Amino acid sequence: MRHIISVLLENEAGALSRVVGLFSARGYNIETLTVAPTEDTSMSRMTIVTSGSEDVIEQITKHLNRLIEVVKVVDLIETPYIERELMLIKVRAVGKDREEVKRMADIFRGRIIDVTERTYTIEVTGVGAKLDAFIDALDRSAILETVRTGASGIARGERVLRA
Repeated sequence: MRHIISVLLENEAGALSRVVGLFSARGYNIETLTVAPTEDTSMSRMTIVTSGSEDVIEQITKHLNRLIEVVKVVDLIETPYIERELMLIKVRAVGKDREEVKRMADIFRGRIIDVTERTYTIEVTGVGAKLDAFIDALDRSAILETVRTGASGIARGERVLRA
């Protein structure tokens, strides 16, 4: 089962490598990983997407909590949450294809953020399945480059991840 683990950790050199090392040492796979400072500059928030049984996720959570820099660990799928991912995709757009690519971006609520005579660069946000569907809707030969951030998540409502 897919899990989104949100980790609040002290913003210190080496903290990221210790978390990644914990996963690799135990043979756990990280599907996506995002990390950035929070509103408190001494803290960072890391979002890890991984898959595993309830027992595996429990072990991951226990191991993460043992790391000195880790302040708090939450598996977001245990409560209602919001998930988003950002994708930048550069596509070939020449002649009559330009209008079709623009129409496709509009359908997926994407934004064209860079235009040249031969290309569009489009920004699309949403859940991973939406981004995958956008890629599938395009002509594969028109895709020149794709960059994705990986999932970020936050609990719905009043629940917050704080020290």
